[in-house]
Amino acid sequence: MNKHEWLAEQFEANRTHLQAVAYRMLGRLDEADDAVQESWLRLSRSDTSGIENLGGWLSTVVARICLDMLRSRNSRREESLEASESEPDTLNPAERLAFVLHDIFAMPFDEIAPIVERTETATRQLASRARRRVRGGAMVKDADLPFQRNVVDAFLAASRAGDFNALLTVLDPEIVFRIDGATSPKGVSREVRGAPAVARQFSGRAQGFRTALANGAVALIVAPRGHLFLVLNLTIRNGKIAEIEAVADPTRLRQFDLAVLDD
Repeated sequence: MNKHEWLAEQFEANRTHLQAVAYRMLGRLDEADDAVQESWLRLSRSDTSGIENLGGWLSTVVARICLDMLRSRNSRREESLEASESEPDTLNPAERLAFVLHDIFAMPFDEIAPIVERTETATRQLASRARRRVRGGAMVKDADLPFQRNVVDAFLAASRAGDFNALLTVLDPEIVFRIDGATSPKGVSREVRGAPAVARQFSGRAQGFRTALANGAVALIVAPRGHLFLVLNLTIRNGKIAEIEAVADPTRLRQFDLAVLDD
């Protein structure tokens, strides 16, 4: 096995973890995939002779890529007042990175500090500030739960009944349905756009879904015999479902804080 083949093998062994880090940083599957791919390009161009912990090195590289992507995203939002109002982000990029890497992936602060270009003490403060904001946001989100539940219940009823027209009434015309790599069969598109196309995906196919809270938001899950198999993350805007993301990757499933709601 030559060096390139060995690097590729090591990278694939770390890919699931890197995707999980990138997704929790960016919140979008397509952007997370881009960040992971960029980390491979950087690895393939680097002198790895001095790298003692390749997994840690890759995690750091992905985190820096995500930080740059978040900063670029925030810059674009500042240029568009409409975008910043419709998609508020309570954490700045450095806060999000410190919080995600430490609280979710248990990376020590002394390793996070160089990534965000802060001292270790300042990095701790970033994570602490982010933690308070996340908890405050969860309290605000709870107030919307009855409304979310009504929309999701309407979607679930229409899907189970195979009522195509009723599905269209609860789906945003520009809805996007994304499927993670573990969910999508080989050769099947991982993104479906538009209410009619998404309605066809779900018409008559929701018998196994149950309503649950996933990280504080109403979602749909499939958990046969209590084993979590699939989570549908739902984004609701203006009374309609605007985004659906199907998650089946075992690593990401373990990161959900779930509570099944009564039917």
